[in-house]
Amino acid sequence: AGALPSVVSEVLVAVLLGIVIANTVGVPARATPGVRVAVQRILRLGIVLLGARLSLAAILAIGVDALGLVVACMTLALGAALLAGRLFALPPRLALLIGVGTAVCGNTAIVATAPVVKAEEREVSFAVATITLFGTLAVFVYPFIGRALGLSDADFGTWAGVAVNDTSQVVAASAAYSPEARDVATVVKLIRNALMAPLIVLIAWWWQRQGTAGDARGGVRKAVPMFVLGFLALALLRTAGIIDAPLAAVLDEVAKVCILVALAGVGLSTRLRDMRAIGPAPFVAGLGTAALLAALSLGAILLR
Repeated sequence: AGALPSVVSEVLVAVLLGIVIANTVGVPARATPGVRVAVQRILRLGIVLLGARLSLAAILAIGVDALGLVVACMTLALGAALLAGRLFALPPRLALLIGVGTAVCGNTAIVATAPVVKAEEREVSFAVATITLFGTLAVFVYPFIGRALGLSDADFGTWAGVAVNDTSQVVAASAAYSPEARDVATVVKLIRNALMAPLIVLIAWWWQRQGTAGDARGGVRKAVPMFVLGFLALALLRTAGIIDAPLAAVLDEVAKVCILVALAGVGLSTRLRDMRAIGPAPFVAGLGTAALLAALSLGAILLR
């Protein structure tokens, strides 16, 4: 990254290199568990450590400012996906999974919702592939749009936190913009993550009213984002002065390393052939939902 223009961050280089390697020489089977650990646990560790950069007052200020926009955009994305599903004659469960993946927390939300609606493995795979495709594109496209529009770090961070799908993709897109944008995006995205559990309860209630019962308890258990509590715990220690500025700087560097490793893992986990298998209908439905969410959330941010 140091040999490239400054607008190209090491995060984008890591994701792109991972995609190239995964889709050319491939990832050895013995490395797959390590890649999975990087994408899941190391990423969450990095997010937890980011809490040391922010005080609870800063988190509260960002959260209160963004909460209304987050709820509105989640509702919009879920409704748009269900409508697109009807227009393109998608199975209702697939449309719902694409909706929660776009609205809330990407693949985590899909996996948590699947047992609630008794989704088939094929439907889960199609939804994950759709969300992964548009989230990966967002990592590269959002920073370009943000710089073209001259968005501030706070506005870009809010936009990425509200409109990009998966947590890893939010961190990648915002970190490619600036550390300040990354901080804002992380807080906004964690608000979305925290709203996942009550949303799944509502989905379970609605699905039962349609005459189908699923595993609501299993879905809610998977939806509880424990790393959000870790993030807040470090922010509390920072607020109390237990973590001072020099220690916070060290933890921030460790967080950067964790996030870089995790996002390289995201690239290594991206299989283009899996995305081609989803077919045109889920692709178009996902594209329409993602584009609508991106456009309307950006418009709301610019007009406020």
